[in-house]
Amino acid sequence: MADVLKAPLVVEFPFTRSLSPVQSAFLTGLRECVILGVKTRDGRTLVPPVEYDPVTAEEIRDLVHVGLTGTVTTWAWNHAPRRGQPLDRPFAWVLVQLDGADTALLHALDAPGPDAVHTGMRVRVRWAGERVGAITDIACFEPYDGEDSTVRVHAGEFENPVSGIVAQARLDYTYSPGRAQTAYINALAEHRAVGERCPSCRKVYVPPRGACPTCGVATSEQVEVGPSGTVTTFCIVNIKAKNLDIEVPYVYAHIALDGADLALHGRIGGIPYDQVRMGLRVEPVWSEGGRYPDHYRPTGEPDADYETYKELL
Repeated sequence: MADVLKAPLVVEFPFTRSLSPVQSAFLTGLRECVILGVKTRDGRTLVPPVEYDPVTAEEIRDLVHVGLTGTVTTWAWNHAPRRGQPLDRPFAWVLVQLDGADTALLHALDAPGPDAVHTGMRVRVRWAGERVGAITDIACFEPYDGEDSTVRVHAGEFENPVSGIVAQARLDYTYSPGRAQTAYINALAEHRAVGERCPSCRKVYVPPRGACPTCGVATSEQVEVGPSGTVTTFCIVNIKAKNLDIEVPYVYAHIALDGADLALHGRIGGIPYDQVRMGLRVEPVWSEGGRYPDHYRPTGEPDADYETYKELL
């Protein structure tokens, strides 16, 4: 049997969100080297600040300027920092209860080794050289033996307050399609579509899943299907995707290949978008050197009867 495929995969996107007045004041304060907490009705000071008391659910808005020094309440040593973490050398993740706060803030502690870190140690903020109104404006914490910082009430008012943030979400992992889909992908490289038949219900699944989703039994019998198929349903795409060189509008459809009992996805080309319809007979179009169909185009055959594909909608 051919080796099962695997490849590195990165899922990455920018997450944009607006900020409440409390969050805006907190992040703008970081830009100005000020750390703000919020005080609850019973006198607790929460850092980072939140809009609602986690105990009573009461809205809270009274901001307090807490200290830049604090105490480590717990910690864990990070011996192998990853991309995007606060420091590029081994460091400790710490929960720091800042002077004047009743909750702890999670951040990095720059220390020479785990023997230099302990619960109860005193630390202070090390600010980033360039600050933009983000948690990364605190570059890290560092050990400190000096006096406590001053704590005072703060109005939370700044010039040019931060109103929103963009966080870059990213997930790096190794993906393997498994035995069944490896065979499917390898067949596509030869311009063939191969599915697997369930030994119980006899349905042919394309792409194959290695097991029948209806009967729950393993599948191994390979069946070549297509290459032509029938459009079962479709949608018209009017928003251009980033890094996708396809002019809008275009049509993306479910296509039931001849001999298959499951519809797959594919783009429809070679026909005006407003002429695509359910039952349209289509065939794959391969780009030079392509490992999968670039799109599907009409075959010129009469439309398929609804009864022949209604179970595949």
